[in-house]
Amino acid sequence: TAPLTAITAAVVGVVCNLGVLFTWNVLFPNGFTLNVVNVNLVLNAVDQQALLIAILAAVALFYWKRKVTEVIVVGAFIGVILQWISP
Repeated sequence: TAPLTAITAAVVGVVCNLGVLFTWNVLFPNGFTLNVVNVNLVLNAVDQQALLIAILAAVALFYWKRKVTEVIVVGAFIGVILQWISP
């Protein structure tokens, strides 16, 4: 069972890495810059629409106990609507 445990751990690691990568690129599309003089991490504008959808999805999943497929479909629908009405 040790090889299966190692394979499972590797798959979980890859999925978590992809989740962090996609989340970072969606919420911070302009990336970030490091101001070395003040040693401040300056984050560029966060995509507020993506952040709103992510918060609503988390609430729907964990508080209202909705199914993942429902949350994905509703989130995609909200995203399309927000893109249509945004300037």
